[in-house]
This record gives sequence, structure tokens and C-alpha cells, in this order.
Amino acid sequence: MLQIGWFSSGRDAAARALFKSIQEKIKSGYIKNSKVAFVFSNREPGEFKESDIFFELVKSYGVDLICFSHRKFKPEMRKQGLEETKVKGEESETLKNWRREYDREILKRIEKYSPNLIVLAGYMLIIGDELCKKYIMINLHPAPPGGPKGTWQEVIWSLIKNKAKKAGATIHLVTEKLDEGPPITYFTIPIINDPYRDLWQEIRKKGFEKVFQEEGENNLLFKKIRAEEEKREIPLLIETIKMIAEGKVKIENGEVFFKGRKTKGICLNKKIEKALEKERFN
Repeated sequence: MLQIGWFSSGRDAAARALFKSIQEKIKSGYIKNSKVAFVFSNREPGEFKESDIFFELVKSYGVDLICFSHRKFKPEMRKQGLEETKVKGEESETLKNWRREYDREILKRIEKYSPNLIVLAGYMLIIGDELCKKYIMINLHPAPPGGPKGTWQEVIWSLIKNKAKKAGATIHLVTEKLDEGPPITYFTIPIINDPYRDLWQEIRKKGFEKVFQEEGENNLLFKKIRAEEEKREIPLLIETIKMIAEGKVKIENGEVFFKGRKTKGICLNKKIEKALEKERFN
């Protein structure tokens, strides 16, 4: 049995959709021999409205919910670490130590479940070195392999600013280096032809900085890229967990193997488009 630990801040509808989709695929038998043993969140009830909605969803499936607010854990140490990091331009030792101490508290709370896979799905904290070495952890990153780092918002702005030809997302192994773990699966989508062509023209007319400052996330190109990525992220995660549960994908000593061979990432473009097409006709 694949015992899955699910890490999420539960901050928006996308986080809920990811969790619900996996639960339904497990329930239907599409993902076999698997169970979400617990959900961990770095937020607590009452902190944010969206997270509270997520917590109710988790409870509706009868899954154990573990909440431990990072905001309430040694706030002065965290504040100092963030300030030092801002000055230095790189993560300070104070912040690294705060992260280790917070992660040790997480370990105490989840060790009884003995998860053999932890999924980060909308988890808004960086995982420290000790925690990612303890368990096999995978993360959904909203860019293709080798693409921009950061949040999905930062990624999309980077794609637009650099006139990228493709967007996408990657499921990768979590390591000490942020968003740089070995890719497991990924998809790409072209963003230069119709219906993107006219949207790019508007960026060229106005200029990137003006669009960024005045329109922000209301920009039509920004919204289009996000919408196309978001609807493919769910099948990407479903298929990845399914392959791990079936033993087609194995993770050993920080390396990823597909059907017994080391891989630099499995492209799931065709499988994802097929899943979306099937969904359209259902």
C-alpha cells in the first residue's frame, strides 16, 4: 500500500481541486493500492478563510488533518531570518535554522504514519534539508524542466518577460535546492500561436513593464497561460502518482527510474491531452 502524505497550505480553489481529484481517483480504483494517510498544513483553522474551506474538504474524506502554523512558531527568529535574508540577498543561517526546527516539529507529527511518499501540492513553505532527506517527496512546479523558479505567478511573468515559446509544469523530486530536484514527469504547451498570437501583440504594444504594473494578473495573456496550465496540472499529478503506485516509476537514492531505466523526466503531453479530451466528452 502506497501511504501518501499530502502537504498543502490550502490557500485556494486549485489546492482543493488537486486534493479532491486524487481522492476520487483512488476511490474509483484508477489509482490502485494507495491511500492518503494524512494531510499536513502549515496553517491552522481560523487563520485564513480559504484554508478553512480546504480543511473541511479534507475532513469530508475522513483523512487525518494535521495543522501546525508556521506563523506562530518562533516568530521572532523567523522575522530575523527573513530580514537577514533580504539584506544578504540569499537565505541566512538564521532562517535555515528556523526552517530545520520547524521541520523537526513536522517530523514529530507525521512519523507515526510512516509515509512512503509525500506530495507537496500547493504547499507554500520551502522544505528544509533534513525533512526532504527523511522522506521521498515530490512537488508540482508550474514550469517545464529547466524553466523559471518561484511561485506560479512569478513563473508566468518570467515566461512573458522572456517571450517564452512554451509553458508547462513538472513533478520533480524535492531536494535541498529549490525547484531543482530531478524531474519525474512533465507537460509542455505552446504559447506562441493562436489563440495566443493577439495576446502577445498587446504585450508588445504596451510594453512588459506597463502591463505588469497596470494590469497585473488581469492581463489576458497571463490569465490564458495560467488557465491552460492549471487544467493540465491535475491529470499530471494523477498520472504521476498512478505510475508510482504501479511501480512503473521508482525513486531510489535521489534518482528517478522509469520501467527500470534512469530518466530525466517523462513527457506526458499525449496522455494529458487524451485525458482532457475524454473529460470534454463526458
